[in-house]
Amino acid sequence: MTDIACLATELDEAVRNVTAMAQLSATVPLTLDQAYEVQRAGVSLRCDRGDAVVGVKLGFTSKAKAIQMGVGDVIIGVLTASMRIDDGGEVDTHRLIHPRVEPEVAFRLGDDIDPHDPRADPRSAAVEVAPALEIIDSRYRDFTFSLEDVVADNTSAARFAVGPWQSLAEVSSGLDLANLGVTLDIDGDIAEIGSTAAILGHPLHALTAVARMARRYGLPLPAGTIVLAGAATAAVPLPTTPGTCVTAAVTGLGRASVTMGQRHD
Repeated sequence: MTDIACLATELDEAVRNVTAMAQLSATVPLTLDQAYEVQRAGVSLRCDRGDAVVGVKLGFTSKAKAIQMGVGDVIIGVLTASMRIDDGGEVDTHRLIHPRVEPEVAFRLGDDIDPHDPRADPRSAAVEVAPALEIIDSRYRDFTFSLEDVVADNTSAARFAVGPWQSLAEVSSGLDLANLGVTLDIDGDIAEIGSTAAILGHPLHALTAVARMARRYGLPLPAGTIVLAGAATAAVPLPTTPGTCVTAAVTGLGRASVTMGQRHD
């Protein structure tokens, strides 16, 4: 019988000790539902330490990435308060194993979403939008994993930063969110160029996907929830040189940035 609590603790210790571990799938045959149970147990460990849930994130929203992983649906993870970095703030790279960074679009809910209400319109619950950066950091060796592995590992969630929020209604009246230019740059040098179209064809589709996944896996979506809609470009290795600045820019939405802090080895 699969020991969900034991697997969650093993992953939690890998995060806290900043130590890569063997893939769970190497020794434990997990179903996708069991992987989400491990994720849920791991989030509970964080919450027990006072690390409150502040949002959710989607993975495999890019068709190319989904094909690469051999999956036909998105995955969902949970964001907690300790993962959040202020826009322009410092990243403590000492607390990460082998991080990567990617530009995203973020939404904030103004109303609760009841994922069990068939009449609920997830898009109408979102009231604000912003550019964002997500730092992912798989706890597995060589950043290699199966679908079940990455779900159990809370979809590699590590850190995130959100730029200035804007009214979604006002932005949507003047911009086509479906195809906004996105750049990721490091100290002013462009590392990746993409489009919001890479996010499920339209970032707003992420809200519908989040509601569907929340219903399936029992995730609450209260007002104030931050939703990271998915990556608009490929992820790149996060630089570790102190003072290096990483910036995501989304046409019409603005910028979000983080700076590498001093290491304390």
